[in-house]
Amino acid sequence: MDRHLLFERFHKIYASNKSSSFSFFAPGRVNLIGEHTDYTLGLVMPIAIQLGTVLIISKNNHGILRFTSLNVEEKTSVPANANYSDFRNAWYKYPLGIFQAFKNSGFDGQGFDMLYYGDLPTASGLSSSASIEMVTAVALNQLYQSEFDTIELVKMAQWSENNFVSLNCGIMDMFASGMGKAGYAIALNCSDLSFQYVEAEREGYHFVIGNSMKKRGLADSKYNERVSECGIALEILKKADSFSSLSEVSLENLDKYGHMIENDTIFRRTRHVVLENERVRRSIHYLGDGNMYEFGQLMNQSHQSLKLDYEVTGFELDTMVEKAQTCEGVLGSRMTGAGFGGCMISLLESNYIEPYIHSMTEHYFNKTGLQAEFYSVHTSDGASLKELL
Repeated sequence: MDRHLLFERFHKIYASNKSSSFSFFAPGRVNLIGEHTDYTLGLVMPIAIQLGTVLIISKNNHGILRFTSLNVEEKTSVPANANYSDFRNAWYKYPLGIFQAFKNSGFDGQGFDMLYYGDLPTASGLSSSASIEMVTAVALNQLYQSEFDTIELVKMAQWSENNFVSLNCGIMDMFASGMGKAGYAIALNCSDLSFQYVEAEREGYHFVIGNSMKKRGLADSKYNERVSECGIALEILKKADSFSSLSEVSLENLDKYGHMIENDTIFRRTRHVVLENERVRRSIHYLGDGNMYEFGQLMNQSHQSLKLDYEVTGFELDTMVEKAQTCEGVLGSRMTGAGFGGCMISLLESNYIEPYIHSMTEHYFNKTGLQAEFYSVHTSDGASLKELL
């Protein structure tokens, strides 16, 4: 939706507010490779994408936080001095968590009028929640004049997810939304937040997202179970060496100490994490050199690992990915995000996008009865102020 139309909607909804209003944008993200490794403090490689969340915001003089979402056609008000934990059962729990993080840092008491609009499909694995959190964080940073740097805002957003929303996620989604750079992927080490930008957009190639339309409630899924399983593996391996995270375990360590993990399920979870980190290391080299074929092969291997060892794909995602990997022009395809539904991503030659989407749509509907959606995506800069009116 055009931002000027959003400004018009904002001033119609909050007609009594004559203060200056601001427009902010935060992108969603798609992870190219490095799945379920962020919360084990490992390596990931996301890109910020052009789809995301716009926030129009203005201060008000009422001491009330007034939220409107055009996506769910819902308006609500929360007293600025309220106990925000009483309001955690609706979409606005995501911005409220950011308000709580700022309150924890000494910033509170002001009222704001807010209008949110996003073009990210919800519950799809493209981080609509992180996009909402980051657009709120950069907006409050500006309006409170708090001068936090972007990585501090990213940490606030992760705190909100972990402690307010109660999802044991890693930092990747917020980091990509905050630190994205057009043209590049982010190779991020989640243990110390060291990162490098890796050129990801190459002439003649495109990334295409396929939305399975299989919805999932992430906090209610087996996501937290996988976090727990990785914790069990770490505790076992700590008996052999001084590992502080599962992602410190190398292939050599796995060969040496893997026998200590007697439970086959826990061993396979560990094997995925170890091998996925290695795939990211190789991806930095291949993608950076423009070797899209080899990078595509790593995408395929990642999906197999997520399917067989980590068991987070499911019928719908497997149906999409296995078909995609046979389509002409496709170099690689894999599920992306937490899994259990949501999205896949394919790397393909640009000339094949239209026949790919046609073939995939027909095949997937015939197999599942679901109408998939496809988006050709390009990279985006991270969350920022866009306009003042």
